[in-house]
Amino acid sequence: MTSAIKLAIIAAFILSILLPFGYFMQGERNKKRYKRSIAANIVMFFGIVVIAAVMLFVSEPVQAAEAASDGMATGLGYIAAALATGLSCVGGGIAVASAASAALGAISEDPTALGKSLIFVGLAEGVCLYGLIISFMIIGRLG
Repeated sequence: MTSAIKLAIIAAFILSILLPFGYFMQGERNKKRYKRSIAANIVMFFGIVVIAAVMLFVSEPVQAAEAASDGMATGLGYIAAALATGLSCVGGGIAVASAASAALGAISEDPTALGKSLIFVGLAEGVCLYGLIISFMIIGRLG
């Protein structure tokens, strides 16, 4: 893959991060603006994932079939590591959102429930760490 293509993919990733923030900077915040921002982020993210996957699999031609299968396995390994981290963090974020809001409600009624509620919020955050550890293990096997 040439350096120009790599630079274009990096620029597209940065654009996909910055584009939704542009919607938030445009005046009053409302539900419609949030929906537009999320839709733009989803479209940019999946578009970049498809482009990166195509660039990963359709890189320079290799001379041996063994080298081609090694390149395919490496590419799929990186995608697996990214999915392990991304999906575990999405699940952990949903769990923390539910657990933390319930914990705040419980603490406001009974301050002695702080210890128990922090344990549940910590368990929800642990899901993200498990996904990150798995992705480090996958990347370690690729190298």
